[in-house]
Amino acid sequence: MSIIDRYLTKEILKYFCIIIAAIIGIYIVVDFFDETEIFFESGLAFPTAFFCFISKMPIAQFIPLSVLLSILVTFGLMSKNNEIVAIKSGGISIYHLLRPILLIGSVFFCVVIFLSEAVVPITKSKAEKILTQANRKKFAMALKEKDIWIKGHNLITHIEYYDSSKKTIHGIKLYFFDDKFRVVRRIDCEKGVFNQGNWILYDIIEQKLDKNNSEISFHKQLIEHLVFSPDDIGVVAVTSESMSAFELYDYIKKIESEGYDATTYRTDFYAKLSFPFICIIMCFVGTGIAFRLGAKESLPVNIVYGIGAAFSYWVFFGFCISLGEGGILNPFFAALIPNLVFLGFGIFTVLNTE
Repeated sequence: MSIIDRYLTKEILKYFCIIIAAIIGIYIVVDFFDETEIFFESGLAFPTAFFCFISKMPIAQFIPLSVLLSILVTFGLMSKNNEIVAIKSGGISIYHLLRPILLIGSVFFCVVIFLSEAVVPITKSKAEKILTQANRKKFAMALKEKDIWIKGHNLITHIEYYDSSKKTIHGIKLYFFDDKFRVVRRIDCEKGVFNQGNWILYDIIEQKLDKNNSEISFHKQLIEHLVFSPDDIGVVAVTSESMSAFELYDYIKKIESEGYDATTYRTDFYAKLSFPFICIIMCFVGTGIAFRLGAKESLPVNIVYGIGAAFSYWVFFGFCISLGEGGILNPFFAALIPNLVFLGFGIFTVLNTE
């Protein structure tokens, strides 16, 4: 590694640490005090509440923005001190400077994968369990894989699958008990939709039991007032963030093998695979913006351009993922298109700098 490569690497990493520390600090100040009431209403001790809060922090999403801004700050200061002019006068091109920058991007690509696959699923699952146990007031819930059990007053509900995008439940079994904990009624249905405080159940088999006989009836539709809502189910339902890519892939296979729609999870799976590449893409974008503006613009302008580019990516990425989850775009292309568009933009700006 040449002296210039070492110098660039050192400067970019230095500003990366400063920038990501600043972003985390702002996040803690803004978000923690906003959610303090929620945590302490649950009766959690401060260390436990702080752990749950930190577990929710999207550190992996902060890294690409920090990489982009650290590149812009480094080159902005170098332009201000005429170091870029000195480098160019020595016959060194921007493509030579890209070498250490892409190496840094590759390192952070691996860091994002490590956080997303090894750290976040473990910490997020643990935090979700703590919050679920702390907030169980009206009823108790338990989750194993995709099976959700809900225990209320004189009622136990089993849900095979919860579709978070449509907020519908599938494969429902309701067991109603009397005061002596004897089953007096059972309902089996294919699907449930929440509407104005009630659950509308479809394709139902209802069985009423008493000491002497039982009565079985069939219904196309039935309205039941149950103690839980989609938001309550969402607390314990399996989320993509709490699973690694391998676990999510296995989960998708299980869901699809039983005939349920896994479009949302499949889109999230491809998003997990595509997101780490943004660290490398932002290296192209940052370098292209910094050299295109050059010494003509001030450092604050560089940062504004960088924040604008990062914000544009997040908006476009979220829009494409929403189209994928809604079935409008193929899940694979929904996750791939934002990266291709911004990679093309980054390469275009780099090629047009000199």
